[in-house]
Amino acid sequence: MNHNTEQELVNAADTVKKTSGFWKELGSWILYFLFVIVITYLIITFVGQRTKVDGHSMEPALSNGDNLIVDKLSFRFRDPQRYEVIVFPYQHAENTYYIKRIIGLPGETVQVKDGAVYINGEQLDEHFGAEPMVNAGIAAEPITLGEDEYFVLGDNRNHSSDSREPSVGVLKRDQLIGRARLHIGNAHFRNLFHQAAFAPAFGRCCDAVVKYLHNRLQIQSCPDKCRRCGDSP
Repeated sequence: MNHNTEQELVNAADTVKKTSGFWKELGSWILYFLFVIVITYLIITFVGQRTKVDGHSMEPALSNGDNLIVDKLSFRFRDPQRYEVIVFPYQHAENTYYIKRIIGLPGETVQVKDGAVYINGEQLDEHFGAEPMVNAGIAAEPITLGEDEYFVLGDNRNHSSDSREPSVGVLKRDQLIGRARLHIGNAHFRNLFHQAAFAPAFGRCCDAVVKYLHNRLQIQSCPDKCRRCGDSP
């Protein structure tokens, strides 16, 4: 075998290596993108979603501009509890969501009188309300909740659209998207994912997930409600 033939074989082997390296790199990026899509879908659909409060209906507990994580997982394994802050869709406007606190539970009779909440005829000993309620709305008369119904109020009782209003009313269990359980800022939101167990193995993918969630899949709330928003945080 002459020198030229040997050189041609070497060049061919280098070409094969380069081509193989290209396809491996391309395959790696495809796997990264697939991982981003799958993890993002699972997080948003089943685990949690970021929510930004824009309004004053939940003051003093939640203030305008607060960042929250909506826990979508807990209610799959247990019943919602009194005083939990939950997110649910507003039935009269597409892609519109409300943030309120659970006050009445299934099977209970709820009434608002003299500015206070009564459960089964007894005044509820709670201190979430910012002030006595001026308007009892439909709760001026006793409301008996069904086996899967909940009565919700905003903490800022005189500046909240909640179960006292016919447009909201009592909620069915399947309307509750999840509970707002964690105050979190933008930087902490990013760190939350980077500190996850999968972050070391999927660093670049983790960055992509965080960026995508920040820019595309946050909920931003409006006064007394929240809506999907594509704006960057």
